[in-house]
Amino acid sequence: MPGTLDAQTIATLRDGEAVDAVFACTRKQRLLTRAGTPYLALELRDASGSMTARAFRDADLLAGTFERGDLVRARGRTERFRGELQLALERIERVELDEQQAAQFLPVSRRDLDELEGFFEHLVREVYDPPLRALLEAILADGELRAELRRAPCSLPGPGAHARSAAGSSAHHAFLGGLIEHTVGVATLAIELCAVHPRLDRDLLLCAALVHDIGKTREYDYGAEISLSQEGRMLGHIELGLRVIATHAPASLQGERRLALEHCVLAHHGDRGGGTPTQRPASAEALALQRLNALDASVKGAFERGL
Repeated sequence: MPGTLDAQTIATLRDGEAVDAVFACTRKQRLLTRAGTPYLALELRDASGSMTARAFRDADLLAGTFERGDLVRARGRTERFRGELQLALERIERVELDEQQAAQFLPVSRRDLDELEGFFEHLVREVYDPPLRALLEAILADGELRAELRRAPCSLPGPGAHARSAAGSSAHHAFLGGLIEHTVGVATLAIELCAVHPRLDRDLLLCAALVHDIGKTREYDYGAEISLSQEGRMLGHIELGLRVIATHAPASLQGERRLALEHCVLAHHGDRGGGTPTQRPASAEALALQRLNALDASVKGAFERGL
């Protein structure tokens, strides 16, 4: 099985091609034709993209062999339907893969993650305030947290993410590595803005930019698709982020300094609601972070989905 995982990918399939490959099933519907006959309508995904699939024969029998969210081995032939390539299914069944193999079917950042992680470390070294620097270094020293920072997306991928993310903001960076890509982007913008407005507290704004979405490291679960964790559903990434900060903050990060940082995290979506505990920025740094976060998210969203 491991040797066959990359034999065929959605991006390389052509019209009329025989398919025998493993995909993630991200949508499963039982529908009826005009004649009243049941058929299956699916969305199949791998790291290269997604495509629809249809099964008109033995639809109910096939439906019993897998569920939405499973990894499945699909056999059939590609065909054109209304100008789009789809898979005419002949057989489909659930398969078991280990976590590393399953990750091959999730969308991933096109940026080099080693390079992004190195850039994150460089930005940490640009924070000179001792308590804030100590917080960031404690985060980097936490191996499990650091791995999640590298892995997490910023939003849920798939059709449901196009409207809203779990945080109530427009979906963006909806792929593995999306969190660190977005974080580095916002922090870089923060440094540039401080050069334009030197009255900004540079260390505070840069530190806040580096941790503003840190709660997303606990917001998601990973399998055949990315889904919200129980913590993510019940608390959201802002509350989770404040908890991560509380766990890693040094004893020296107290009083007004810690309050200022926590306020930046709490207010980085602005007063927009959407199921996330948000509030109006009450400092220039919080306002700057809110606008920079929205800027990076909206520009990336434009590249991902168009204007």
